[in-house]
Amino acid sequence: MITLVKDTIDNKDIDRLVDWLKTYPRLTKGPVTLELEKKFSNWLGTKYSVFCNSGSSANLLMLSVLKEKYNSKKIVVPSVSWATDLAPVIQLGMTPILCDCNMKDLSVDLNHLEEIFQKESPDALILVSVLGLVPNMNKIVELCTEYDVILLEDACESLGCQYRDKKLGTFGKMSTFSTFFGHHISTIEGGFICTDDKDLYELLVSMRSHGWDRDLSVETQLKLREAWNVSKFDSLYTFYYTGYNFRSTDLQAYIGLSQIDKLDKWGRIRANNFETYQKLIENDYWKPDVDLNDFTSNFAYPVIHPDRDLIIKELKDNDVEVRPMICGSMGTQPFYVKKYGKLYLDNVTEVDTFGFYVPNHPTLIYDEIELICNIVNWYTL
Repeated sequence: MITLVKDTIDNKDIDRLVDWLKTYPRLTKGPVTLELEKKFSNWLGTKYSVFCNSGSSANLLMLSVLKEKYNSKKIVVPSVSWATDLAPVIQLGMTPILCDCNMKDLSVDLNHLEEIFQKESPDALILVSVLGLVPNMNKIVELCTEYDVILLEDACESLGCQYRDKKLGTFGKMSTFSTFFGHHISTIEGGFICTDDKDLYELLVSMRSHGWDRDLSVETQLKLREAWNVSKFDSLYTFYYTGYNFRSTDLQAYIGLSQIDKLDKWGRIRANNFETYQKLIENDYWKPDVDLNDFTSNFAYPVIHPDRDLIIKELKDNDVEVRPMICGSMGTQPFYVKKYGKLYLDNVTEVDTFGFYVPNHPTLIYDEIELICNIVNWYTL
């Protein structure tokens, strides 16, 4: 079978992990987590990274910190996104405003986005770069600046992608990444939140661990304890924020250390696979429109065509794994409909009805891509 994704944790990674385990190290969050966070920040180009137990937890924590720091109430969420981009907004009592996608890179439609900014005056936008396709970051940053909207990035499918020479995940106030099975790198389960803002970083590490002060700088600890008249002993179980337990483990962090070393190579392979798809796919209905000045470390290759069901059946008959286009339209997902009613937006409805995606991963070979493209082309020419 040509699988949609492949595990990036190989036998050498497991052997290395076994050797480390034989030293009987601490397994819960500890020094290896701090080492991983520093290494990831250095690779990405941000000052701070916070390792969490999943990319979904990272989204919830990021939005919780946004609300704690800025008292944010209205959040723009792309209609093409993931359930845990939208769900935390609702769970935290904020108001989600769904934005239609564009038909170039499937991120937010810039005209609809500006219309929302003008009419709704939202506090923040959580931008999703869909399947590693690179949005028009200059225009998005420009709009957010003009309308005083905080930019957050969900780059869970876009690790290593670049707009011009700047990596996605370094444009917003905060950004999230996933290290789940089959993503660009894997720590079994896991995710990161990245930021350049020290105050946000300290809120993130506190709220990741219950809301206490143990992971904060000494200076911040003393300020909080003085403000709340808390002794050093009582500080052990004093909680300043409504926090969670979103910590991962040093075991998973240890796996991540070697994964980061392979990330650049794997990113180039994903980008080369994407270029091969772009060259071989002859879909006369729709293809991604990418800027050659950007770097597309594609997560999976998207296809949109009215004969979707026929193509999917043929792919499955040839042992090719295939999935719907992420969550399709968030405005028609049951958990959204139950609270707000159905919302139909023009472009995302087309994506939801006709869209799907096919495999891309570092061990995918040319012959497999060619087979997939031949099947798609049979129906789309």
